[in-house]
Amino acid sequence: MLSRLMVLFLFCLAGLQSNFAQVLKPAKWTTAASADQAKVGDEITLIFRATIETGWYLYSSEFPCDEGPIKMTFSFQSNKSYSLVGNIQPINPVDKHDKTFECDVKIFKGTAEFRQKVKVLGSPLKITGSYEYQVCTELTGQCVPGDGEFVFDQIKVEGAPVVESINQNSNLKQQEPDVKPKAQTIVAKVDTAQNKTVERESKYSEVKGPQLDPSLIETDPKQNSFFGFFLLAFLAGLAALLTPCVFPMIPMTVSFFTGRGTKLQALLYGFSIIAIYTIIGATLAPLMGPETANHLSTEWIPNLIFFSVFIVFGLSFLGLFEITLPNSIINKVDQQADKGGMLGVFFMAFTLVLVSFSCTGPLVGSILVSSAGGEFLKPIVGMFAFALAFAIPFTLFAFFPNWLKSLPKSGGWLNTVKVVLGFIEIALAFKFLSIADQAFHWRILDREVNLAIWIVISILIGIYLMKGFRLPGDTGKEAEDKTVSVLRISLAMIVFSFTVYLVPGMWGAPLKALAGYLPPMSTHDFNLLESDQKDNPNEICDAPKYAEFLHIPHGIKGYFDYKQALACARRQHKPLFIDFTGHGCTNCREMEARVWSDPQVLQRMKNDFVVVALYVDDKTELPESEWYTSRYDSKLKKTIGKQNSDLQITNLNNNAQPFYVLLGEDEKVLVTPGHYDLNVDHFVKFLDEGKQKFKAMNY
Repeated sequence: MLSRLMVLFLFCLAGLQSNFAQVLKPAKWTTAASADQAKVGDEITLIFRATIETGWYLYSSEFPCDEGPIKMTFSFQSNKSYSLVGNIQPINPVDKHDKTFECDVKIFKGTAEFRQKVKVLGSPLKITGSYEYQVCTELTGQCVPGDGEFVFDQIKVEGAPVVESINQNSNLKQQEPDVKPKAQTIVAKVDTAQNKTVERESKYSEVKGPQLDPSLIETDPKQNSFFGFFLLAFLAGLAALLTPCVFPMIPMTVSFFTGRGTKLQALLYGFSIIAIYTIIGATLAPLMGPETANHLSTEWIPNLIFFSVFIVFGLSFLGLFEITLPNSIINKVDQQADKGGMLGVFFMAFTLVLVSFSCTGPLVGSILVSSAGGEFLKPIVGMFAFALAFAIPFTLFAFFPNWLKSLPKSGGWLNTVKVVLGFIEIALAFKFLSIADQAFHWRILDREVNLAIWIVISILIGIYLMKGFRLPGDTGKEAEDKTVSVLRISLAMIVFSFTVYLVPGMWGAPLKALAGYLPPMSTHDFNLLESDQKDNPNEICDAPKYAEFLHIPHGIKGYFDYKQALACARRQHKPLFIDFTGHGCTNCREMEARVWSDPQVLQRMKNDFVVVALYVDDKTELPESEWYTSRYDSKLKKTIGKQNSDLQITNLNNNAQPFYVLLGEDEKVLVTPGHYDLNVDHFVKFLDEGKQKFKAMNY
């Protein structure tokens, strides 16, 4: 029965897929007039009707919400054959409170009707104009703007003198003249170089946002099929296992299943991970949009929760206390083992998904964008494949404790492993605190503070491996024996070597191997290498906005506002380098430390480009005058991060970071955008190709 329901469900999804793949037109319009004949002086009524698809609603023309959604508007082209009588009248709209704009609006569902009275002044009677509207749905969170034109020229006027039509603007809504705007060239009596600069600034005075040519999008033939998409998503799931948020969950899995897990529960654990990820991805993407993962990974509340969870588990591994289920639950498990066991396993799987999602979110960003943009079945397939690859290793680790119990004479070494993993849990817990700290500019966990904590923890691990102290879980003969095995000495040597590697970081060493795990270099208070980085700084046009709390590494001078950076790039006649980044972006930090720091890259970025770093997760709220409503999701964008994220999603159809874009003065993307790639030669090639294309455009 379950299999039949699944087949039926997939067929339904296939039907939805065909619907979502087309251009959405949820409202269809028709026009009519109250009479087909009239005399001079008569009044007739023009009727505009819309048929609205189920689940959608259309905003009316009048409601007290000036900064809200797009209202229905009608523009009438003036003509001597008629005059307007009053304003357009919506017929029986219903009230609604719009949560997005926090105001009361009026809408239509199913059908909509608007009426406009006109007075006949002469013959031939010709009434023309246009209309604009917006329809939205709460099912997927989508909003679709629309427009159209209308003509009434079949109404006969009896015994009326012929009048000459004129083209002028009505008082209802101003019309723009039917002339295409042309770029004006300002010619002044200045030298040639200055004159060219003035011409460029005049020519490109408008700011539209990055314009991406579809031909620059790298396509893989495998992506055209569901199997190819499945394979790519599966590989992304494997890559997610290497992120710093996922690794610490492995010892949690081992600890949870030790002494209590069965093979059936281990299988259920893996299945739960797949089911939760698939359901979350398929549900949140259309309802909340691609910023959901960003919100989860950067908001201070979830990150403090993750920090607390890691600290609690770490202290538990050290032996401070033991995490056990309450006696009431244990009794229920004894009575109904299957039911109680399943609940615990599901909860563990859900914890894994929540904690790891802050790191895996960027990897599934493309899937979330495609879902929010209209696709449905493909994101579910992708999320399933991602979760499948992600769950397999954890399922095997869930099996592992059972195998471990069957081994003879396991000894006290298992507690040693547990203690070491506990120290690692505590060390990595500070990554979550660091993300919240950077996003909100608290400055309580700067880079050197994080490093100091890691150095102390690393030293404690080394001393513990050398049996320098014991913890509550260390009991038995092995704990009493002070003899240190060769294996312990070898591990201690590795740990102490790691400690030595960390120490120079306290004075500004980049520590490239750990770049993704540490706060950025810009948070380092005493960087002895900073003077070397600033020996040859690049020049920018004016003081960058938000520079007091946002930074670009390696002494690169740049901007944090797109419009300001674009204006400087046009003034300096250089291509614009856009870095879509984030405070909580692990791969961004790694790219900056391991690729940007290379002399070849650094020389090009400082001399050949104007650089702008657009943080997509910064929580700084902008002045109300700078707020706007996104044309992508029709939501109000109030913060620096949300506006930068909206720019990336709306103009470039991408929400993954890092994401590197090179623009010309006309805002057209010069070459295929760059992404996470630690190959320095590839990044140098990316920069050089963009520079060459910029020169070839001859701006």
